[in-house]
Amino acid sequence: MHTPQRHSLFIAAALAAGSVHAADFKAGEWDIGLSGIVNAYYTHTSCSGSQAVGGLALASQALGCGGTTGRTVIGNGLLPNALTTTAKTRQEGFDIGATLMIGAAVASGDAISNNSNVDVRQGFFTFGNADMGTLKLGRDYGLFGAPAILGDMTLIGAGAPVSATQRNRVTLGHIGSGYTYLGTYGQLAYSLPTSGGFSATVALMSPVDASGTNFTGRSSPQLQAQASVAFNGGKVWLGLKSQKFEGPANSGFTMNGVEVGGSVTAGALGFAANVQSGKGLGVLSDGDSGDRKQTNLLLQATWQATAKTKLGLNWGESRLKDGAANDLRSNTNVTAGLYYGLTKSITLVGELSRTTSKPVAGEQARMNGVALGGIVFF
Repeated sequence: MHTPQRHSLFIAAALAAGSVHAADFKAGEWDIGLSGIVNAYYTHTSCSGSQAVGGLALASQALGCGGTTGRTVIGNGLLPNALTTTAKTRQEGFDIGATLMIGAAVASGDAISNNSNVDVRQGFFTFGNADMGTLKLGRDYGLFGAPAILGDMTLIGAGAPVSATQRNRVTLGHIGSGYTYLGTYGQLAYSLPTSGGFSATVALMSPVDASGTNFTGRSSPQLQAQASVAFNGGKVWLGLKSQKFEGPANSGFTMNGVEVGGSVTAGALGFAANVQSGKGLGVLSDGDSGDRKQTNLLLQATWQATAKTKLGLNWGESRLKDGAANDLRSNTNVTAGLYYGLTKSITLVGELSRTTSKPVAGEQARMNGVALGGIVFF
């Protein structure tokens, strides 16, 4: 079965953990697969420093500690709980596939309300073959930012355990402090056939509104593209994205971004770096900081200490230009993690992190975080 370049974030995370154990069965001429992920982490955050940093200051009391100086949550890490169903077949020379993912969160704000935040990130189908490549239609993750989050060691952990997002959703990893979230979009994507380690995808995305602003996406689709080259022991990639945002009184701006990065493994050591730069990329999602120029950088080193134990350290920063005195200048996060493969399916995780948010002028906000828990793939 020929598969598209960008498949499932969940499947990629499971592969990274070496723990994909989907149930496969036949239904007529279709091969049906069922797989899932469940995770939970005890997290505690403590916040200090300035409370006046504006915007999406992840280390502030408002976001990092849910409006207090400290917060404890038992909830999801960077990944949600999820159940993914796939179907594939071959008909009249075409490889056909479909994916549907439904997610849910662990933590909620009180003990009475039902946890009804259903998180549907994927619902798409593909068709193609080894000669023509693959077309994808439906809802799936974006291309821009995918290498960064897939290569982030905190993908199966928590990273920045921002309580404002973890309660009834997920933590942030390095989202907003190293890269902008890759997002989920309605899309029409085309992937070239992979050749000699080279792969490339270009996609038209349904235009989105800029969260927390008056800027909207209207008649022009968002464009994303990504190309990568895999080689023995490593990979390099290049990504692009662009969308026009329109605002009131004929205001607006065009989001443009470029991404470049690479990863390499040398024995038990692994290294990765990713940089995103552009205008209007947003701290957490497209355009949420308006038309400000932005740079996101993620650096990571890991050590496979034993067959079951991996240690890692990564650092990320998202930095904005210009702005008023209390506007956010940067979010920075450093995380140290230990990842222990208890079984082929279960990974136990312990992480310590520190997040710092700085304004354009004035004092910074700080958040210290700890995360202890685990994740199971089935």
